[in-house]
Amino acid sequence: MLLDALFTHGRFTTLEPDRPTATAVGVVGGLIVGFDEELAGCRAETTLDLGGAPVVPGLHDAHQHLSARGQDLLMCDVSPAAVRTLDDVYAAVGRHAAGLAPDAWVLATGLDDGKLDGSPTREGLDAVCGGRPVWVAHASHHAGVANTVAIRRIGFTDPRDLPDVDGGWIERRPDGDPTGLIAERAMTLIFAHIRPQPFEEFVHAIELGSRAALADGLTSVTEPGISGAMIGNSPTDLAAFMTARDRGVLGVRMTVMPEISALHDIERDGLGLDLGLRSGLGDDVLRIGAVKIISDGALTARTAAVCCDYADRPGGRGLLLDDAAVLQEKILAAHRAGWQIGTHAIGDAAVEVILDAYERAQELHPRTDPRHRIEHCGLADDRQIERLKQLGVVPVPQGRFLDELGDSYVTALGRERAGLLYRQRSFLDAGIELPGSSDCPVVDGSPLRGIHSLVNRQLPDGSVLNPAERLTPLQALRAYTVGSAYADHQDHRKGTLARGKLADFVVLSDDLLRVAPDSIGDVAVVATVVGGVVRHGADSLDRH
Repeated sequence: MLLDALFTHGRFTTLEPDRPTATAVGVVGGLIVGFDEELAGCRAETTLDLGGAPVVPGLHDAHQHLSARGQDLLMCDVSPAAVRTLDDVYAAVGRHAAGLAPDAWVLATGLDDGKLDGSPTREGLDAVCGGRPVWVAHASHHAGVANTVAIRRIGFTDPRDLPDVDGGWIERRPDGDPTGLIAERAMTLIFAHIRPQPFEEFVHAIELGSRAALADGLTSVTEPGISGAMIGNSPTDLAAFMTARDRGVLGVRMTVMPEISALHDIERDGLGLDLGLRSGLGDDVLRIGAVKIISDGALTARTAAVCCDYADRPGGRGLLLDDAAVLQEKILAAHRAGWQIGTHAIGDAAVEVILDAYERAQELHPRTDPRHRIEHCGLADDRQIERLKQLGVVPVPQGRFLDELGDSYVTALGRERAGLLYRQRSFLDAGIELPGSSDCPVVDGSPLRGIHSLVNRQLPDGSVLNPAERLTPLQALRAYTVGSAYADHQDHRKGTLARGKLADFVVLSDDLLRVAPDSIGDVAVVATVVGGVVRHGADSLDRH
């Protein structure tokens, strides 16, 4: 047999019980065709010597906004990695504004005022923007701060006239004057004027996001929301991904989730994209996944719908962006039409509403293994976890949130209640297949640091939040491989290394299953291989 590629002298962890390890892998047509002794006598167009390096199956982020990650790389960075004080935020925005046209929007991203000595206001931004409109997006992407010029640019000469929006929130001072903070669906007032990004720029953002993902060791990414009013860039988002694929700049495998507002009533009994498209259409490079629905907000913005008051906001329990009846109607329509559904629900009150809606949809219109998802599933009690299992619903949590945002969570919920956050071990113990994900660019998108977080569950201060929820390194690796493939209905194609599956794998500097748990995040990506082609780190491998 003539192989397209032969990878030798590796320490492959396959996650397959019949052959858990291997030293050589053969590839034809992007698929694995054999291991070790099965390759005896085979010749190869290309042979790559891995030099004894550890290799794991391709890592898959089940919830990463890859296009937004690329877009953020083109904006002013005010994340905790770039700024330490409120004055730093203003200075960064001012420097960025100075390089723009006099009437250009100044866009910044990554704001986490919980780590600053104060919160930016519209007046503070006015002072540094040189008369330009400013929008500073919160790291959660569920809120942001607009300056006075921005509010006027969108049509309100007097900022006090800025209207309230159902499913949204505008922070106001006691006299009704807005501070500039705008959250959830109210952000569409701004988005209508700063979107869409021009098509070619958006394609470039996808390229940048893909490069960053490959450098992180990701071979597959599920983008949880395109073409929506609140999430995504424009109705042509899918075309931009197709263009990136056709130009060869989409190096990772993508599953994209259209936001439900992008769907149309095409017949009495269902919703679909134009021509009636739905989950599952596509190929191994680009496919349509679940439809995305957003039910609540974020804990950091105190807009996640929770069943008990926020510890630092008496009487505050967040909000549902639509009432329960409307959410159930959306879910029922999408389920009936054959869609897999991924609903954003962080607070336990929102999780309950979505579980009820999924259960009702399946009762009225039974389907075999719809595998609906709850994106984040941040707060969940034991009863809700059992319901997830009974209904076959896949939670898609983010372990990295605790490392970067956990201090804000403890402030919002109190230490005891915060222990119910992101209960990955409880999901596994209940028999639920657990995916791995980041929600990048909300937090760091590295799957290796994500695995580190799942194993260690440390907060920014170094303390451990509910140590009973920590995973073993093997469980965490399975989440970012087998679990994420399962969440995408793709476990028959990827997630493990086996004959007939996609030849996706990652060469590492150290064995993450053997290093000290607190050193997992230090393991580096040597090379990322997609379909037997080295997409990142080719210079690190001995090719002959």
